[in-house]
Amino acid sequence: MHVFPAPHRRRVSFLAVAAAALLAAALVLASCGSERPGVRVVRSAVKGSDGRTYWVENHLVRDRGDAHRREWVLAWAGAEGSPAAKSAPGGHSHGPSGTTTGTATGTATGAVPPDFLAVIDATKGSSTYGKVVNTATIGPLTQGEPHHMQYIWHKGQRVYAGTMFADTDYVFDVSRLPEVRLTGVALGRDTPCGSVPDAFWTTRDGYAYGSYLGGPDVAGPCTYSDGQVRTGNGFGGTPGELVRLAPDGRVTSETAAATKQSEDRAKCHSVPQLPVASCANPHGLQVREDLNRLVLSDFAEARNYLDPDTKLTDPTLLRNSVRVFDIGNRDRPKLLSVSYLPTGPRKDQFAAFDEDRMVMENALTSLPSHRGLFASTMAGGVVYFTPDVMSPHPVWQEVFDSSAAYKRLGLNPPLTGSNAGSSWLALTPDDKYLFQTVMGSDPRHTLAQNSGMLFVLDVQKLLASGPHPRCRIDTQAEITGGGADPDCPALVGTEQIKGGIGGPQGRVGIGPHWGAMDHFQRGPDGYYHETTQVKRVVTADYFIAKAGIDGDHKICMTDFDPRTGLTLDRSFKDENTGQPCVAFDRRSWPHGALGNARPHGVLFAVSDTDVR
Repeated sequence: MHVFPAPHRRRVSFLAVAAAALLAAALVLASCGSERPGVRVVRSAVKGSDGRTYWVENHLVRDRGDAHRREWVLAWAGAEGSPAAKSAPGGHSHGPSGTTTGTATGTATGAVPPDFLAVIDATKGSSTYGKVVNTATIGPLTQGEPHHMQYIWHKGQRVYAGTMFADTDYVFDVSRLPEVRLTGVALGRDTPCGSVPDAFWTTRDGYAYGSYLGGPDVAGPCTYSDGQVRTGNGFGGTPGELVRLAPDGRVTSETAAATKQSEDRAKCHSVPQLPVASCANPHGLQVREDLNRLVLSDFAEARNYLDPDTKLTDPTLLRNSVRVFDIGNRDRPKLLSVSYLPTGPRKDQFAAFDEDRMVMENALTSLPSHRGLFASTMAGGVVYFTPDVMSPHPVWQEVFDSSAAYKRLGLNPPLTGSNAGSSWLALTPDDKYLFQTVMGSDPRHTLAQNSGMLFVLDVQKLLASGPHPRCRIDTQAEITGGGADPDCPALVGTEQIKGGIGGPQGRVGIGPHWGAMDHFQRGPDGYYHETTQVKRVVTADYFIAKAGIDGDHKICMTDFDPRTGLTLDRSFKDENTGQPCVAFDRRSWPHGALGNARPHGVLFAVSDTDVR
C-alpha cells in the first residue's frame, strides 16, 4: 500500500532533497537578467541573515491591453527543469489523450531555471484575460519547491510565500502590481526549530503566522522563543512549529506546536519514534483575531512520503489532530487544546485511508455570531465540524463525505472519498458556502477512472444550529447520499476538473489541489472593493512532484452562483493554446525559454491604487 503512488525507482531521502535545493541553486541564469523584446526587467533585493543578497527580478510584458483597472491572480510556481533531470522525448503526456506539451526539463545549457511568482491578468472581459504579464523570478536559490502563500490578501498587506525544500520564506510587496518587490526573506537558519514552511495567515498589523510542517533542522532538543524546549527527530520530521514573521521577513517568534508532555502514544507515531510522542505536523492555519484564536491542522510526518515507493503503512503517521492556540499575545501563542477527529461509517481496506486521516486544512467562520470550525482530510476525503472554537475540548463530527460529490458527477462508483486527495478548504467571508478541492489521486484506479473536482457546500443551516448540531454522517446511505439530518450541509455545486499526469516524476493524474476565492468586485466608480460574496475561485493542478503526485500544471477559473452552482470559466484561456485554463507547461516565459513550471499557491490581488 502506498499513500503516494509510484512505479519502481531509486529512493530519495527528504534530507537529500532539501540539501540539493539549498546547495545546487547557485545563481539564476544570466540570460534572465537581460531584457527580451517587449519585456521590461526590474529587480529588487534584500540581505539575508547570512549576509547574502536575495532578489526578485520582474519580467514585465509591455502592456498593450485595456486601460481600465486590473485584478490579478498570483501563482507561486517552481521550475520543472534541473540539470540532473532527463528529458522525455517530446515532453510528457497529459491525461488519457496522450497529448504532449512543453519541455520536460530545463535549458539546453543544463542550467537551473529560477522559481517565480507569476502575475496573471484576472480581469474578466480584458483583452489580456488569462495572460501571464509578469514572471517575478527569485534568486539565488532555485528548485526550492514553492508551496503556499496566505489564504486571502487585503489591501496594504505583503504576500508571504514559502519554499518547502529550501526552508525559506519570501515576503513580497505587491502594492504596485503587476510589479512585485522583495521586502524580506526568512532563511532556514532563522527558524532552527522547524522546517518545511507551509501555510500563512496575515494579521491586521501586517505580520503573518506560518505553519512549519517539519521538525527542527537538526535532530535533538530545540529551544523556542519563549524558552520552552521540545525534542525533534530532524528536518521534515516531528514536531513542527508555529512561526511569526514581520513584513521585512524577520522572525519575531518560534512557538512549539507540540505539547510538553506526550500526546496520545497510540495515535502519534514517528520515524524514528520520539521519546515524547507528538502528532504536531501542522499544515492548515486559520486565525480569528476578534476571538484571539489560531488553529493548526496536522497533516503527516512528511519526509516519510516524499519517496513514492515508501513501504511505511502505519496509519498514525498520517495525522488526525487539530490544535487551537490563544494569540492574545501575538508573539507568544499559547497552545490550549489538541483534539482528534473520529472515524466514520465508511470502511476502507487500508486504515491509512479512513475518514480521519491527514487533516490537511481547516476553515474558521468569520462572523461575530459564529464560532464554528471546519476541517477536511486528504486521505479520508471528508469534512468535519465542531461548533465552538472557544471550547477547551472541541468535539468533532463528520458532516460530509466527498463520495457524495463524486456521485453527483456520476463518478461514484468507482470513486469515493477514500484517498481522494481532498485539499484546499475555504469558507466564504459571509459564512455561507464552503469550497473544497479534491485532487482525485487514488492509485487504485486507472488514469481514465480517476478525476479531480471542485465542490461547494451550503453550510448556513449547520451554523444556525448553534452549539449542538445534529448533523452526523453515521450511516452507509449518507456516505454517497449526503447527511440525512436537517442541518447537514447541502451540496450546491460540483465541477469536474479531471487534470492529468505531469512531469517526469508524475505517477498519478490529479486535478485541483489548491485554490483561492475572489473577494473583489469592481464598483460603479471603476475601483475594486472587497466583498463577502464570492462569485468565482481559481484552482491549481499540482501537488508535489517528489511525492509522485504531479498534476498537469494548469490554473483554472470557476464561476460560482448559489442558484446554478459551479461553472468552468471557458474565457479564462491560455494565451498560447487558446484552451480554457492557463497552462504552465510551455516553452517560453517572459523571463526566457526555460520550459515547464509547477504552480502551487494561488491568490487574488489588486494594485493598491486600484482598490478602495
